Amino acid sequence: MPKEINKDTQLCMSLSGRPGNFGTRFHNYLYQALDLNFIYKAFSTKDIEAAVKGVRALGIRGCAVSMPFKEACIPFLDELDPSATAIQSVNTIVNDDGVLRAYNTDYIAVAKLLDQYQVPRDAVFALRGSGGMGKAVVAAIRDAGFKKGYIIARNEQTGRALAAEYGYEWKSDVGDLAVDMLVNVTPIGMAGGAEADALAFEPAVIDRASVVFDVVASAGETPLIRYGIKQSKQVITGYEVAALQAVEQFVLYTGQRPSDELIKKAAAHASA
Repeated sequence: MPKEINKDTQLCMSLSGRPGNFGTRFHNYLYQALDLNFIYKAFSTKDIEAAVKGVRALGIRGCAVSMPFKEACIPFLDELDPSATAIQSVNTIVNDDGVLRAYNTDYIAVAKLLDQYQVPRDAVFALRGSGGMGKAVVAAIRDAGFKKGYIIARNEQTGRALAAEYGYEWKSDVGDLAVDMLVNVTPIGMAGGAEADALAFEPAVIDRASVVFDVVASAGETPLIRYGIKQSKQVITGYEVAALQAVEQFVLYTGQRPSDELIKKAAAHASA
């Protein structure tokens, strides 16, 4: 049975443009399994400043931050951990007695997955997107040792800036590039979005690649992941990113690290 909510129950939450159930189900499963007096709830907002001030004012213990608030929240925080400072992008806020400290656990998750799947470091990649999540993913890819890659972004200003910062090349579209790994960090393919049924890359581009990495954590498999599986590509999913980064958030919020077995059960529950 879930622990009864009382005056001492600590609230953790998420802020997202398109709230989903993964984080809510993942964290609450672990709270119950470990008998912790916590509860987790997903929210959206049109006023990020007021939302962050509410985290402080109401004593909310932790807050996960998703698109489009990863950069917009920074001016309203007190301290940035090096994981967030390095890429100027936040996905986790921890409230310590009114002091809001920011972290980025997306970076950690992507780095672990590249190692776990043993993606060759000489692979050439194309990454679509140039927002806050894009920064975390590109930083992890660069630090993992990938030397050649392309940032694909319609916004030339942000695309060029991101590419230049990490030593890669900007292009407005993939075109006829032959790359080994495709990475999507845009909302394309996200359930409930305007492009929920769209592929983040053209079929011919996917056919030439060997690894498909979709950071979008969507209900079910995204069109990109489904197509990658159909074409027998190695796939890395947004749910895997979501689970790994959520574990790091859980540790920051509670001070406890669940066992690997319990993490697998929580991720399966959240994905069901």
